[in-house]
Amino acid sequence: MIRLSGLSLPLDHAPDALPAAICARLGVAPEALLDHSVFKRGNDARKRKAILLVYTVDVELADEAEVLSRLAGDKDVRPTPDMTYRFPTRAPEGWHINSNALRPVVIGAGPCGLFAGLILAQMGFRPIILERGKVVRERTKDTWGLWRRAVLNPDSNVQFGEGGAGTFSDGKLYCRVKDPRFLGRKVLEEFVKAGAPDDILWEAHPHIGTFRLVTMVESIRRTIEELGGEYRWQTRVDDIALDRMGDGKQRLRGLHLHDGSFLEADHVVLAVGHSARPTFEMLHARGVHIEAKPFSIGVRIEHPQSWVDQARYGSCAGHPDLGAAAYSLAHHCANGRTVYSFCMCPGGRVVAATSEEGRVVTNGMSQYSRAEFNANSGLVVGIDPARDYPDGPLAGIAFQRHWESLAFMAGGETYAAPGQTVGDFLAGRASTALGEVIPSYKPGVTMTDLSRCLPDFAIEAFREALPVFGRQIARYDHPDAVMTGVETRTSSPIRITRGADFQSLNTERLFPAGEGAGYAGGILSAAIDGIKVAEAVAASMMAR
Repeated sequence: MIRLSGLSLPLDHAPDALPAAICARLGVAPEALLDHSVFKRGNDARKRKAILLVYTVDVELADEAEVLSRLAGDKDVRPTPDMTYRFPTRAPEGWHINSNALRPVVIGAGPCGLFAGLILAQMGFRPIILERGKVVRERTKDTWGLWRRAVLNPDSNVQFGEGGAGTFSDGKLYCRVKDPRFLGRKVLEEFVKAGAPDDILWEAHPHIGTFRLVTMVESIRRTIEELGGEYRWQTRVDDIALDRMGDGKQRLRGLHLHDGSFLEADHVVLAVGHSARPTFEMLHARGVHIEAKPFSIGVRIEHPQSWVDQARYGSCAGHPDLGAAAYSLAHHCANGRTVYSFCMCPGGRVVAATSEEGRVVTNGMSQYSRAEFNANSGLVVGIDPARDYPDGPLAGIAFQRHWESLAFMAGGETYAAPGQTVGDFLAGRASTALGEVIPSYKPGVTMTDLSRCLPDFAIEAFREALPVFGRQIARYDHPDAVMTGVETRTSSPIRITRGADFQSLNTERLFPAGEGAGYAGGILSAAIDGIKVAEAVAASMMAR
């Protein structure tokens, strides 16, 4: 087959326009086109009065060799790559009965741990998956307890529990990770098997939404269990047991669990997510190599979704093939900082995302329909260890906690979020009332002055960036737009350094993985990393 990219058609094109365009682009007669399928579809909205749908298609022709030869210099015409996932190894038959080898352990049941466990199970290695939180349905009840009643369960919330932080998000399934082995396709195909809509396989910016993610996570769990995997819920790892090897090296030999038991283990995937602060502190105390990593801090900003649709799509706003509009913005400020939009959630809501008592954290989520009234996005500024938290590998955690605690106090110490209208923020005055835009954050918003809970450099940078963004997205800097704080969990503040074999740089048998270890930034990239680490674990087990 041939993969043809960059095929543009009008928004309301007729069904037969696509095959006709394929034939015209490839210079073949209609009867030479034997079959075609859409591999990817996006849109080009640069001209709002003439929005185009942009297709990548896989084409079967009567004489593909002739077309590939004739169009050899065309970068948009190439053989369709083989995207089939192939397991690099498998456990020998009867491994779990005849082998003395210990079962691999995965710590964490977020996207990374989920796919590490799935791949290990599919290869026959019967993983044990440890999760400090609860199964996703029970976890959802606890999460709603914070949103509806301001009651926080530190072990079961937006950050901790089956599905990880990505469960309560927009469910975006795209990333910028280079993926020469098409591991992302494996992730998407497994999601479709688990109940995701087929369109995630071909939409340019696929998403799932929270409610669908819940049922998909349950389906993948059942698959892992049917293949011999084992889940242990509400099981927290409090310490690790190590053998010292000299030359600064050490080797993992097991895990001390919260109930006082010990789990012997010689292959452990550490997929704990970016908010597992006590785990990071424990690992650092045990000498596991950790370094501080850049992340970002800021707020959530909300506008009516209709404003964003109109700004992005003009008279085409509301078209079913376009859906709710998104945006991506960035501005380099005079103070040397970069302000950018982060985790934009069309038709969604802002949610309480703290995992620690006495702190307020905001995040965004939406459902598959993206049908709620407001659009929200992180409005964040990049920070880095050398400039902002230079006091050691764990200093970024202390930095996060400081601003989260101030946000808790500014919100009234009830888990309400501190909020401010854009007009008041730009004018440097505290907000006392809302305007046209009603914030969606639960358990509530306390109107105040966000300068009480954000660094001065962030306030300065946001005041410069907002009018710039208002010239790119009409009404972005509207006085009634609402900002709520604080957004601190954009990514992990640490990296658990690993080598080419995916093991910790100085701790053998420990495989840091995913967003918490500093190697991913979202559902898809975390899942891809989980696959890579599972393959490395399997290779190490088979080499013994």
